[in-house]
Amino acid sequence: MAHIGFIGLGHMGGPMAANLIRAGHSVAGYDLSESLLQAAAKLGIRACSSAADTTKGAEFIITMLPTGKHLLNVYREAGILEAAAPGTLMIDSSTIDIESARNAHALAKEAGLASLDAPVSGGVGGATAGTLTFMTGGAIETFERAQPILEAMGKRIIRCGDAGAGQAAKLCNNMILGISMIGVCEAFVLAEKLGLDPQALYDVASTSSGQCWSLTSYCPVPGPVPASPANHEYKPGFGVNLMLKDLTLAQSAAQQSGASTPLGAQAQQLYHLFAAAGHGGDDFSGIIHLLRGLT
Repeated sequence: MAHIGFIGLGHMGGPMAANLIRAGHSVAGYDLSESLLQAAAKLGIRACSSAADTTKGAEFIITMLPTGKHLLNVYREAGILEAAAPGTLMIDSSTIDIESARNAHALAKEAGLASLDAPVSGGVGGATAGTLTFMTGGAIETFERAQPILEAMGKRIIRCGDAGAGQAAKLCNNMILGISMIGVCEAFVLAEKLGLDPQALYDVASTSSGQCWSLTSYCPVPGPVPASPANHEYKPGFGVNLMLKDLTLAQSAAQQSGASTPLGAQAQQLYHLFAAAGHGGDDFSGIIHLLRGLT
């Protein structure tokens, strides 16, 4: 059993921390939201009064925060690096910009602590079921030490390289996801205009060259995939605002590195339009509604 501090107990962090408890670990948690702290306490997580308090006796500190700014503020101003015992391993599972991830590694190193960037894929469903994919960046010995902890929350744990490589993999993956979902939605909109039954399109494309995760796991029209948000009034899953955040981070990385990503840029613009129209809280597969409007 490990003693773990967990900072950020929202839609993703809460279920992840709960899975650590189920795996037999001891978890101390902190969140700015009192209601989230109370919910965590009911699951057996020790509710803490501050981020620094989570470090007491902790062998691992996991952060799941909205942005790189939030992470660096916690590292610099909340006192967790100073409060952490020698040998504590810092694991950040937020999805943030690569520069902030590398800065967090540097701060941990200055404090004499090991660190790993370990963003996730799988959404709230994966966090709840413990089937997340972790994309990690850091030294191989750090990865090996963290692996048993991450396996309590995820199904696939992949080392992508050194510091920041996990974030790089996450941004590339989600750019693929955002682009592919728009492509699938366009195909179903075209099928509607041509009078083609959506189930027929699904039956063909899901077993042909059009097959992809956005189609077979997250089909954007009601019917073919019962578990998809399309069958549940497009309740997220993975929200439009989160997709827009990831696509924006990917575009920033593309500009800084000189990579050409025209489809990624177009996807970002479309999700920006959809969010601006008041749908930021919808599931990202709901972008099909915007495409129907454009036509």
